[in-house]
Amino acid sequence: MAEEKKKGITINKDTVNGLMETIRNLYLADDIPWVIGYSGGKDSTATLQLVWLALQELSVLELHKPVHIINTDTLVENPAISSWVQKSFKIMNQASNAKGLPFVTHRLTPPADNSFWTNFLGKGYPFPRKKFRWCTDRLKIQPVNNFIQDKIAEHGEIILVLGTRKAESSNRARTMAYYEKQRVRELLSPNPSLANELVFSPLAEWTDDDVWIFLMQYANPWGFSNNELLTLYRGATADNECPLMVEKDLPSCGKSRFGCWVCTMVEQDKSMEAMIINDEEKAWMSPLLEFRNEFGDDKHDRERRSFRRMKGNLQGSYDRLYHGPYKKEWREKWLRRLLEIQKDINENGPKEYENLELITIPELRTIRRIWVNEKHEFDDSLPLIYKEVMGKEFDDPDWISSESFGKAEWEILEEVTKELEPDETQAFEMLYSLIDVENKASSLNDRKGLLVDLERTIKQNFYKDENDALNYYRNKNNRKKDYGGTYDEKFAAEYVKSSSLHPYLYDTEEGNLNDY
Repeated sequence: MAEEKKKGITINKDTVNGLMETIRNLYLADDIPWVIGYSGGKDSTATLQLVWLALQELSVLELHKPVHIINTDTLVENPAISSWVQKSFKIMNQASNAKGLPFVTHRLTPPADNSFWTNFLGKGYPFPRKKFRWCTDRLKIQPVNNFIQDKIAEHGEIILVLGTRKAESSNRARTMAYYEKQRVRELLSPNPSLANELVFSPLAEWTDDDVWIFLMQYANPWGFSNNELLTLYRGATADNECPLMVEKDLPSCGKSRFGCWVCTMVEQDKSMEAMIINDEEKAWMSPLLEFRNEFGDDKHDRERRSFRRMKGNLQGSYDRLYHGPYKKEWREKWLRRLLEIQKDINENGPKEYENLELITIPELRTIRRIWVNEKHEFDDSLPLIYKEVMGKEFDDPDWISSESFGKAEWEILEEVTKELEPDETQAFEMLYSLIDVENKASSLNDRKGLLVDLERTIKQNFYKDENDALNYYRNKNNRKKDYGGTYDEKFAAEYVKSSSLHPYLYDTEEGNLNDY
């Protein structure tokens, strides 16, 4: 039977001093480097502060191994929190260098080709949801694991110090208790996902009140203000901070105080809403909240997406097709809106955000290549959208434009197609894709397999519209069933409507990105 969650204050000065002594002994016990996860929230701040206060009592000779402080910046963090963390890192570096301490900060980010905007606006992945949570692994887990694996390769082993606490939730308490039983040495638990990584959780038994009492009674050793941190928390709701994500099956940080501003894992971003309501100086974030609610509108999401999967194939359930990536018009619309918000914040927001990038130039370059090279959209609309919104040319020095086809040819083709086939919704996409496939096969080597590519393009687009595609897939599936072949049983099954089931969720993807 799980222990009842502890509440109130359970620590005192002797408890804290004893824990600091434990930290010093653990640090001196071996040459294994430490990595501390820092989100900028109360738990990670308290953890780092404990370690910092403990180690600053050691002599220079005893400080024999580095302590890496890592923060995972998803590139879509709440701007106020991201700014807080960056300021913290700057002060930490100055204080550590001045006092000869072993702390080294690292800002970890997803690569441009795997960021939120690249996947969402570039590839057209549907916004993350419970059955299709593609964001956490890409934006948080992979950057952390890559860093840790590099350190393990360099040193053979590392100790990861986290601010996780049993009082956070009953699930967290059970998980921590489970791995405590598997400890390979005192205080160090194995990481379930990475070999040669040991986890140390100094705040494991602390309550929320313990954390705040410690932060308020012990001055921040690197010179930042814990009172400002308290003010930051008072400005939002009573959720937990976003933890350092190291496991895919951990609860989403979507309900956390310090999460991504684009998070659609919850219906409302209560923390940002509260910040805006409680602090007039944060009213500039309102457009971010509105934009997140706009693209995260589940009621209208289906109509914004293609009735085919990313690879052009059909798939569905209960006599209804799954919808795949977002259509061109929506990807372009949302990119324009994102840039408009960014420009407005730069020009009219607080001075500290005059250079804020809601989407980075490397991400924009990657999105451009996906649209033109993978989706065959040779009108190359991204630079034009950027110039119209930002008022300057898009910087992409490595880009090689097509000499044969561009925006003018695109518009002519679109006009002619609408005139000749006004009711054929897929005709234009078929034609521009065929033209682009042929155009890219300019050299003799590139023409190998050209006929296969052209045939595949035709098969992906030969439907008149979604109803035509649905009838085609239904008839094909029925023939397989009638002749004893392997057919899509889920598609052929009868859907029974339920008042408890959201009408837009029964055809939601189940996280198989290979279908996109």
